[in-house]
Amino acid sequence: MDFLNDTPIYVQIMNLIKSDIVSGKMNKGEKLMSTRELAIELKVNPNTIQRVFRELENEQICFTKRGMGTYVTEDDETIFGLKQQLAAGMIEQFVKGMKQLNFSIHEIIEKLHAYEEEAQ
Repeated sequence: MDFLNDTPIYVQIMNLIKSDIVSGKMNKGEKLMSTRELAIELKVNPNTIQRVFRELENEQICFTKRGMGTYVTEDDETIFGLKQQLAAGMIEQFVKGMKQLNFSIHEIIEKLHAYEEEAQ
C-alpha cells in the first residue's frame, strides 16, 4: 500500500479496512489478520496496527476476543452507518473538487447524469 503524506498512516489503514467491510470484501464476524501479519503485509510498525485495531474497536466497527483475535462487527446497523459515513465523505470531497473547478450544483448534477448515461 502506498501511503499519502497528508494523512496519518493509521487513519489510512483504518479507511482501507472500513472500505473492505462496506464493500463486502470482509464479512461481518470475519477475523482480521493478526497485528503482526498485517504489519508485515503493509510494511508498517506493529504499534501502528495496534492503534488501528484500538480505534476501530472504539468506533465499534471491530471487537476483540481475548486470545482469539480481532473481528469485524456483526451489527448490520453499524455497517450500514459506516457505509453512509464513507459515502458522505466521498460526496463532500467530490462536490468540493467540482466547486473548485467553478461548477454549480446544477452543473455537477448534469455531469453526473451524463456520466451515468455514458457508463450504461
